[in-house]
Formats: sequence, C-alpha cells, structure tokens
Amino acid sequence: MNRHHALAWFAFSVFSVASITSASAQHQHTTGPMSDEDIIKSAMAAAPPAVAKDATIVDVSADGKMRVIRKGTNGFTCLPDNPNSPGPDPMCGDQNAMEWAQAWIGKKEPPKNKVGFMYMLSGGTDASNTDPYAEKPEPNNNWIETGPHVMVVGAKGMMEGYPRAAKPDTTQPYVMWPDTPYEHLMLPVQIPEPATR
Repeated sequence: MNRHHALAWFAFSVFSVASITSASAQHQHTTGPMSDEDIIKSAMAAAPPAVAKDATIVDVSADGKMRVIRKGTNGFTCLPDNPNSPGPDPMCGDQNAMEWAQAWIGKKEPPKNKVGFMYMLSGGTDASNTDPYAEKPEPNNNWIETGPHVMVVGAKGMMEGYPRAAKPDTTQPYVMWPDTPYEHLMLPVQIPEPATR
C-alpha cells in the first residue's frame, strides 16, 4: 500500500522510498536479486506507458536503502513489485504523492494542501483497509484486494460521499484508511486491451 518524485534527484534522496511499498520497507527478492532491466519493467507496469517511459525508477533494498535505477524527467517515480508481498504492487506517483508517502512511512502528518496522484495499474493485494501500518493479513484487520487502480492522496476532508466501509466493494471507488491522517481515495480502473488490426 502497498506506495513516489520530480524535484528529481533531491526528492529521491530525501525520500526513503523504502518506505512506500511498505509497511513493506523490505524489498528483498526471495528468488535472488532482480536485474535492473527486470526492476524497470516491473516498475513501469504501474503506470500508463506515456507516464512510465519518462518516470524515475527506484528500487529499495532489504535494508531500506533506495537506489535510483533510471532518472526521469516527468516528475513521477515508479517502484517495482515487492516480491514478498501477497500480490502485485508496483506503484508510480507524482511528487506530492511521494511526499504524502514519506509522511505515512514516517508516521508524520501529511503535507497540507498537496493533493497527489498515484498509479497502481498492476493492482494491489496487500494492505489493510483500516490500518495504515498492517504488514500481513490478520483476523479483523480488513485485508483487501484491489485490482488495477489509481489513488488520490492528500485530499483528507474532500472525499465526502465516497464509501468508508472497513470492508469496501473494491470494484467501486472507496476511501482507504478512513478516519486516519492517511485516508485516500481508491479509484478502480479497467486496463484496456491492446487494439488489434
């Protein structure tokens, strides 16, 4: 929730993106390290090609250290799937989303008046809908599975009218982590099939 950006190099070094995939601050690979090419491919799967192609790609090691694999130019940062999580979770977010994620990971108040946008077009299957710091499914912690989606973060107080249930219908827009400083809007999307001629 798995969790990115454009002030480029500075924003990345400040952001312990180790973070974002986390409560998953560990990005170790159970089948051995991924090649940089595999990391880029995984991270780019999070966003539309037009966004991913110019995004900064970062990887996070098991000890939480971030490494920039490819520096981008469009203000988005993409992270690959965390292979230790229950499902796919690569993500790609703008600078405001990355600042929001940094606050979440650091258990700090998110920045005010900074709405961010994050893509998770490979889906996300590893986050409690009620506990921002849950690390694994537990009885009553409302673990959920959401297919491809986008997230609007940093908009607390602007999501009235959207469902806030502990066990939401993930095929509809809903608020994740409601009534916490990190509540955000989850918007399921359908990935169009490639056109054939």
